[in-house]
Amino acid sequence: MNLKELSEKLGLSQTTVSRALNGYPEVNEATRMRVAEVARQHNYSPNKRAKGLATGRSMTIGHVIPTSARHEMVNPVFGDFVAGACEVYGKNGYDMLFSQVGDGDQEDAYIKLRRKGAIDGLIIQGPKVDDERIGILRRIGLPFIVHGRASEVTEPYSWVDVNNMHAFHRATEFLCDLGHTRIALINGLEDMDFAQRRRTGYIEGLQSKGIVPDAALMRSAEMTEVFGHHETRDMLAMDNPPTAIIVSSLIVAIGVRRAIEEAGLKMGRDISVITHDDDLSYLRNGQDVPIFTATRSSVREAGRIIARMLIDQIQDPDIAPQSLLLEAELVVGRSTGPAPRT
Repeated sequence: MNLKELSEKLGLSQTTVSRALNGYPEVNEATRMRVAEVARQHNYSPNKRAKGLATGRSMTIGHVIPTSARHEMVNPVFGDFVAGACEVYGKNGYDMLFSQVGDGDQEDAYIKLRRKGAIDGLIIQGPKVDDERIGILRRIGLPFIVHGRASEVTEPYSWVDVNNMHAFHRATEFLCDLGHTRIALINGLEDMDFAQRRRTGYIEGLQSKGIVPDAALMRSAEMTEVFGHHETRDMLAMDNPPTAIIVSSLIVAIGVRRAIEEAGLKMGRDISVITHDDDLSYLRNGQDVPIFTATRSSVREAGRIIARMLIDQIQDPDIAPQSLLLEAELVVGRSTGPAPRT
């Protein structure tokens, strides 16, 4: 059944039926309920293209991936975030558009998407400290929300972030309380805002316990299993190796554990490890008892929250910028224990 046939059956105009199905306030509640019931009886669902023509919207939300972040597409953290967002998109009649652009071509790419009416809004992921995308999108006037923050951007914008600084400060103090004084940090790329906040939390956590940070124990790069393995292997070969390591990703932590085992050491006894764990659907941190002690947050839930906020912004363009800071939970697993005796 199409819209015309449904309208004829109801004895209403196609415009009225369309507005009733799309929740326009000028349609009274009795009419809306009647239209919805008849549509349900006849298994009618609105055509998204027609709905877009009626509302002036594409009913599509964009995720534009810079070329330099192309590995995000295969990152399970990115996959879980998108899965959470898609739950909300689907319930609200939105589709999703993936696009990849060169790092220097982003402004042109966003302008073209805006002119074509291809998307109604955009989610920015992996913001850098001074992320230029925020200023570009504000100038263009395209609704957007940032997953994370950009510390050096002072203009107002909407964002949702986890409290990285507090999470890593707390993790560092936890290890200090276990007697560790040689604590390493294996971090993400430190032009990324989250990584800078995590390093700051780690340094402040050490200083709060009277420990002087050692630059030789701080490593940063793209967060891969191989990176975690190589950096841990190298640090364990130092004359004064760390007795504990804080890691920015569960993926990296897997490489850390591999290096520890190859060195003939036992994680949690000879060397303690805390990782940031995004509570991933397809990369679980153990079952009943976590493998790793972790600062845990749900990236899937973050996807749901951001999608809802962006849809609200699309539907009400005058809404003020919103922000939400989520707290990570410190979950104790089998990877941490008292500092070993020298």
